[in-house]
Amino acid sequence: MTTTQAHQQIRILVQAAAAACEDKKGEDTRILELDPIDSGLSDFFLVTSASNDRQTMAIADEIEYRLKKEFGVYANSVEGRRKGDWILLDYVDFVVHVFLAERRAFYDIERLRKSARPLSPAEFDAELKAALAKKTLAVRKKAPAKAKPAAKAKPVAKAKPAAAKTKAALPKAKKAVKKVAVPARKAAVPTKKAAAKKAAARKSKA
Repeated sequence: MTTTQAHQQIRILVQAAAAACEDKKGEDTRILELDPIDSGLSDFFLVTSASNDRQTMAIADEIEYRLKKEFGVYANSVEGRRKGDWILLDYVDFVVHVFLAERRAFYDIERLRKSARPLSPAEFDAELKAALAKKTLAVRKKAPAKAKPAAKAKPVAKAKPAAAKTKAALPKAKKAVKKVAVPARKAAVPTKKAAAKKAAARKSKA
């Protein structure tokens, strides 16, 4: 996997975690894209707020469940679940902070990470879609154009051999000869009889 592909995969995971926060009514959810020089090992912070400790636990549980079910990804470590005022889920490439609203205001992570670029989940989602669309277009341009299938040649009728044609014609010729010959013979018979009658008549006169 290339560096670009790995970065896009991380973005997809962050997007899924942000969607889980939204589904569990997390408030003022923000994604901080950290400066590579300042960030250390992590690329993103996902920060959201809850109104009570039960909600912070519900949000954290939903994030863990969704990333495990859909991507087979587990948090490297989880902290603060017992108290519930600040739950931290460390996925190495990104870290999720689920705060009680007053705790978030007190620690003010967004202010501490001044070099980070803050994004709303909608802005983050739009950037991810644009990047994926650009990648898809680049792949399509590289793919060779499919050659059109050659037109199928029409089957040529096989010519019958000359000998076969001659054999087929012989019976027809024989029939024609018979039809012509038969009337000729029939016409000859009355002529002989007439000659015989004439000869007999001559003998009787003599």
